[in-house]
Amino acid sequence: MSAVMMPGGPVAEAVFAELRPRIAKLVENGHRPGLGTILVGDDSASAGYIRMKQEKAAELDFNSPHFHLPADTTQAQLVGAIYEFNDDPTVDAMLVQHPAPPQIDYEAALLEMDPDKDVDGLHPVNMGRLALMMPGPVPCTPAGIEALLAYYEIPVAGREVCILGRGTTLGRPLALLLSQKRPTANAAVTVVHTGVPDWPDYTRRAEIVIAAAGVPGILQPEHLTPGTVVVGGGVRYEGRRLLPDVDERCEEVAGYITPRVGGVGPTTIAMLFRNAVEAAERRAARGA
Repeated sequence: MSAVMMPGGPVAEAVFAELRPRIAKLVENGHRPGLGTILVGDDSASAGYIRMKQEKAAELDFNSPHFHLPADTTQAQLVGAIYEFNDDPTVDAMLVQHPAPPQIDYEAALLEMDPDKDVDGLHPVNMGRLALMMPGPVPCTPAGIEALLAYYEIPVAGREVCILGRGTTLGRPLALLLSQKRPTANAAVTVVHTGVPDWPDYTRRAEIVIAAAGVPGILQPEHLTPGTVVVGGGVRYEGRRLLPDVDERCEEVAGYITPRVGGVGPTTIAMLFRNAVEAAERRAARGA
């Protein structure tokens, strides 16, 4: 058995195709969307991500101001940069690239951000909005996974979904998202993690398994029932080498699976820009 691949590229292109006329309308009405980015230090992977986002911003006709702060930046200096974007009327959405150097408290910095400009959807206010099904930016990787499953016409409503991982950027918000009452969600969601000794019992029972642990190779073929839909969301880096949660041999057991490279990543970027466009639309509607 060989699984059907679910690359994220076509999903992302479909999202961008839907966003382009909305961006054009904003620009026509005198509101060019703005995405501000902040990078602290010189981590090569983080710099690459910022460069990719800036290139996409330019392609989409975004205003894209950027602060590249030195590796010895203090917490107060980072907060100062965040405040500049908070007050900048040309910036509709912003992000601080993670990870940051060890002297930086990322969560504390996040609290200083205007929640309405939080493009990653990770500010506590936005996590609360997600839990209460209120409008606001949705964490990008979870939103991208929902979009990916919908694009490939994978039924989710009423099915058993097991999420392996409980992190605040992926596992936890994804569980909230997929359990909400919507045609592309409304699932019976179970969250397990490495603290659950018998977690493979749950993944073997599930119809859809989403690996979100950030533990390379944690999901093995024997943890799946043949035909399961598998989404690899968690990764870890060793230098520039990407190490996904899903062992590549899972392709021999799964019915559908995301590829090792080019799976959830493109959809995450697409959802980041969707959040930014929605932020711009909200601000334009207020006359901000």
